[in-house]
Amino acid sequence: MKTAHLVDGSLYVCRAWFAQGPDVFDADGQPAHAVHGFARFLLDLFERARPTHVAVAFDESLTTCFRNAIYADYKANRPPAPPDLLRQFDGCRRIAGALGAVVLGDTRYEADDLIGSALEALRRAGLRSVIVSADKDFGQLIGLHDEQWDPSRNQRWDGAGVKARLGVRPDQVADFLALTGDATDNVPGVPGIGAKTAAILLHHFGSLEALLERSDEVAFLRMRGAATTAQKLREHAELARLSRRLTGIVLDAPVPDDEAVYRRGTLAPDLDELLDRLNFGPLTRARVRALAATQSAA
Repeated sequence: MKTAHLVDGSLYVCRAWFAQGPDVFDADGQPAHAVHGFARFLLDLFERARPTHVAVAFDESLTTCFRNAIYADYKANRPPAPPDLLRQFDGCRRIAGALGAVVLGDTRYEADDLIGSALEALRRAGLRSVIVSADKDFGQLIGLHDEQWDPSRNQRWDGAGVKARLGVRPDQVADFLALTGDATDNVPGVPGIGAKTAAILLHHFGSLEALLERSDEVAFLRMRGAATTAQKLREHAELARLSRRLTGIVLDAPVPDDEAVYRRGTLAPDLDELLDRLNFGPLTRARVRALAATQSAA
């Protein structure tokens, strides 16, 4: 099967931002370290995976996502991104596009939704996908032929790996997160239910909705605190349902649905000019030339 690599761009931009201080600057004297780190990450990815189809998704809906309308406190625990980081995001988008990737972004949908929708479109076209991210939320997208890969940590896993990591099947991940909550995204979950209990409950009941409809049966399970857990589920059923609306990745966000659009393009004609403006050194330029030669040979 042909393979598409779908990259959680914002994650790796932020990793590059925090990995080092502002030790490189662009032509305007502005810090460019996140752009340099992200460019190295993409070059590593292209050299290792040699993707034929690739898209990089960025979060552009930090306060305008449809989930904010559902739950006003969604991601409210996160401090605003520093202006310099936001500025460097633009450089990272430009680098990704100049290296031949399709760049995805939307003010209403998060990068997760764009990746999920692209994966669904590519699946209909007969492609398998490799989701390039460390985010556990993506486990819900992993199908029979798909994988998740975090190249920065050299970790790769499939549906069985999702089960080994979280204790639930891929199709149960959104329900799992709705029960446990997600501190990173400020998803409330059901108070007092942790990962181990959530996995046990989903093993017995299959889905969140079945669990909530049969919550009285939880008291009779052979698990510690069964009666208390049953009471929590009854008291916080609507909170669990609200959380589930937040944890589910959308599969119909506005992304290209033509497989050909995701084919990796050639390097942009103005790439050298962009590298000049961002003050990239000879090592990165040599890697870019080698990448171009590899594409030409292919």
